[in-house]
Amino acid sequence: MTTHRRWLTSLGLCLASLVLAISCASSPAPDNATDAPNTDSAPIVIGYSSWPGWWPWAIAEAEGLFTANGLNVELKWFDSYIASMEALAAGRLDGNSQTLNDTISFAADAVNGEVAVLVNDNSAGNDKIIVSEEINTIADLKGKKVAIEEGVVNDFLLALALEREGMSRDDVEIVGMNTGDAAAAFASGNVDAVGAFPPFWAIALEREGSKELISSAEFPGAIPDLLVVTQTLTEEKPEVVLGLVKTWFDILAFMEANPVKADEIMAKRAGVSPDDFEQFKAGTKIFSIEDNLKAFSPGDTMEHMPFAAEKMADFMVEVGFIPEVPPLDSILDDTFVKAYAEQAA
Repeated sequence: MTTHRRWLTSLGLCLASLVLAISCASSPAPDNATDAPNTDSAPIVIGYSSWPGWWPWAIAEAEGLFTANGLNVELKWFDSYIASMEALAAGRLDGNSQTLNDTISFAADAVNGEVAVLVNDNSAGNDKIIVSEEINTIADLKGKKVAIEEGVVNDFLLALALEREGMSRDDVEIVGMNTGDAAAAFASGNVDAVGAFPPFWAIALEREGSKELISSAEFPGAIPDLLVVTQTLTEEKPEVVLGLVKTWFDILAFMEANPVKADEIMAKRAGVSPDDFEQFKAGTKIFSIEDNLKAFSPGDTMEHMPFAAEKMADFMVEVGFIPEVPPLDSILDDTFVKAYAEQAA
């Protein structure tokens, strides 16, 4: 488990620091920003779906960590990740768990705006390109059929791997389909390679002789998984957003102190076996506050989200997934992780 900082200040100091942090940030604070979150008000609805870096939210619900931070939060589980993104964009959620590239793709059409305020994790091996027996290198993919969900994370992973070898997507035959169908097509021998995330790469590996060619472990920062909230929430209830960020780090503290119970809660929510749970967990790098501060900072590598967002947006335009690059500055807000870090120091 990555290190974390404990919350060391009283609630009064917490809220006082919040006022200072928000007043210096790009998101303006309303007049009542110093008020503690009101658990008697309508719940803040946060969506999440089946990804190892998002399963920890179930711990907050099971252990009352939202309430402990003065929050009235309703977690809404989505069997369909796409449905969760559509719900946030349509204004039916206050926040959602989603990737950076998907946040970029929905940003222009979200009715209440979309802002990434926390990095939960990076995919560190859970996204894979699985290939047939005769393929041993990226160069061997030339002219081969690759089943992939176009424009999303595993397509981007494939593009990065090809680019590293001086190749492009034009050097392979892209067979576009959703990830579940892509894994099934590969397992049946209808394509030569597939890009997939859990649990679908496990299905792909059922094909005799199949193997992992590359994974997200080779491209740190390429697939960040985030808490994304509406712009409306950051402007009208910044204290709630800070409370959500604090709750996340309280979850990590609970996981460190109670590993067996934490794993039981997460495996139950995910509906996976203990063996599969351990395997999926191993391919996920949970982010500490230090990791978050680095990820939100400017830089010239994929580990810095402002840089990664530009590269992802250009890729999605290139493959025709979005018509143009949306304004990227507005979708990354480090106000709340910085406020948490200041108070937790």
